[in-house]
Amino acid sequence: MTTTTGNRFHLSLNVGDLNRSVKFFENLLGQPPAKCRADYAKFEVNDPPLVLSLEPMPPTGRGALNHAGFRFGSAAALVDSQRRLEMAGFKTQREEGVECCYSKQTKFWINDPDGNLWEFYTLEEDIEHRGAGQVPLQESPAKPALPVAPAALQPIVMSCCNTNGKADPCPTPQVAAKPLAFEHFLGDPRRPAPDALYETMKLRGTFNQADAAESMGHWLAMAKAQLVAGGELVIHALTADAPLATDQLDLPGPAAFVKHVPVREEVLNALQQAGFVDLSLETFRSQPCFVRAGVELRETLIKARQPAGASGSSTVTTTNPTSTSARDPEDESTLDVIYKGPFAEIVDDRGTVYRRGVRAQVSTAAWQQLATSSLAGQFVEMPASGQAKAFCSVSS
Repeated sequence: MTTTTGNRFHLSLNVGDLNRSVKFFENLLGQPPAKCRADYAKFEVNDPPLVLSLEPMPPTGRGALNHAGFRFGSAAALVDSQRRLEMAGFKTQREEGVECCYSKQTKFWINDPDGNLWEFYTLEEDIEHRGAGQVPLQESPAKPALPVAPAALQPIVMSCCNTNGKADPCPTPQVAAKPLAFEHFLGDPRRPAPDALYETMKLRGTFNQADAAESMGHWLAMAKAQLVAGGELVIHALTADAPLATDQLDLPGPAAFVKHVPVREEVLNALQQAGFVDLSLETFRSQPCFVRAGVELRETLIKARQPAGASGSSTVTTTNPTSTSARDPEDESTLDVIYKGPFAEIVDDRGTVYRRGVRAQVSTAAWQQLATSSLAGQFVEMPASGQAKAFCSVSS
């Protein structure tokens, strides 16, 4: 029997013929696969410690490498690795209790500077179906992560070898003097710099901390005060359909660090009351991550915006003369749009009513946000009255 404890290197390959590849690796590794399904196969090798998975996907165009990574034997090791990477300024994508590859896993993903995808995960249990979890789409072209951690949290300078074999200090990663983004993570003691304006603020797990019930309003007030006009607020948290006592949580793996799960509707209401607009659920699945005391808990990613005519603290200055925070809302230009349906009408967070087939006037900034949203295809930007040019003709 192959053990599933301890840390293991993980490699996932795209293969054109699953059966042929299984036979090849049986001979290469000297053992049969630990799992073999019509759409997936996995080998568990003890020496060297390796998890090799095969995905029936022709490698043409994408290459043979699906992704690489590490499987950890403990939740603590997984959390430590993600924290180390995030503190160094590298962005990760976390998934709690996801069903993937005939097992239930908790994991995070990260792209290396060349765009290769790496998976770090713990295995919770085997299941009989493949599961809905999928490899995240890789960024194309690859975008190296931008460090945003403060100086105190920058990576320790390591040693590199020059052509003479002598150790030289590696160059210290440079951090922007005036960050455009702020990210907070579960358990992170950092707070936004009091004299800074941000284009983006991300609260990852912040509302799952033990004090989240009391501190949510404070965090939203800080975001409202320190986001530029049109700035984006991202909230990533485990949310519930109904109130759940802390002693009823008892979550497995890295989710054990979750000490509070807010009711999703309460978070959305708090965002509206704080004055944010354009609220949307970017990540929200029908299948819950956990069920406790009959309450369903789901991974939720909410995006919201500072109103285009608003800005953060007026006492804060910025070196960017084109910053949206410097605009006078009364000088905002407007344009007409028409909502195409399918509903009779919809209302945005500003109170603007869009009736199907009827012109509605919006600010240019509001339209730019709308045009880049998932609703863009339901609207048409209209030319100013009297400026429309005909392009249809009737031939005799």
